[in-house]
Amino acid sequence: MKVDILGVKIDAVTRAEARQRAVDFLAGSRGFRVFTPNPEMLVLASRDADFKKILNTADLAIPDGIGLLLAARYGGRSLPERVTGTDLMQDLCAAAASRGWKIFLLGGENGEAAAAAAALKERHPDIKIVGHDEGGRAFTDASGRVRLQAAVLDKIKAAAPEILFVALGHGRQEKWIADNLAELSSVRVAMGIGGAFNFIAGRSLRAPRFFRQSGLEWLWRLAAEPWRWRRIWTAVVVFPYLVLKSER
Repeated sequence: MKVDILGVKIDAVTRAEARQRAVDFLAGSRGFRVFTPNPEMLVLASRDADFKKILNTADLAIPDGIGLLLAARYGGRSLPERVTGTDLMQDLCAAAASRGWKIFLLGGENGEAAAAAAALKERHPDIKIVGHDEGGRAFTDASGRVRLQAAVLDKIKAAAPEILFVALGHGRQEKWIADNLAELSSVRVAMGIGGAFNFIAGRSLRAPRFFRQSGLEWLWRLAAEPWRWRRIWTAVVVFPYLVLKSER
């Protein structure tokens, strides 16, 4: 079942259900798109029709934000629980380590992908991370599409991963996946994961469980990383306003 929030369809799944669906995708014969909509992304989608269209092509769109659960409840619908991109990525990495699936990490900056790869190998000695690349100088062309150097795509093709994690920033990573997944014949799951590399590498600390479960993660994040105030404003002020406006 999917829940529509601001025109974006979100899968009503638990973390366990999301993990199982992603694992099932890996037995498929094509590439599947896994996206992680959160309040900031839905605000962006409300201004960018192309991005909204791409989000709605997801084979799995997990509810990555307590705000989505509250918005669904306000509209008389239900999302069972928050499922973060970081948690689902770690679940997929654990499954890949036990089943031999190959992983490629794309994106990040300042060595984030390499640091995440090292942390995952320490956590899962049998994991097969067949490559990582920050993507070089990414740019957005006149049509709004995200472009990377051709050599990056060639590197991924040569590594032939089944799982591709893409961290190019929300909006950019989903557009890149939509434009390039068909060319990556080995990839069965391409997932946009935002800042998950930093969390996995331990460069950014996740909010304590109490804050995550009570819906106050934004407050913890504001105290810990005050320079993110614009993003927090978007998630806790602009997003609720748009939800209230749309429901009325």
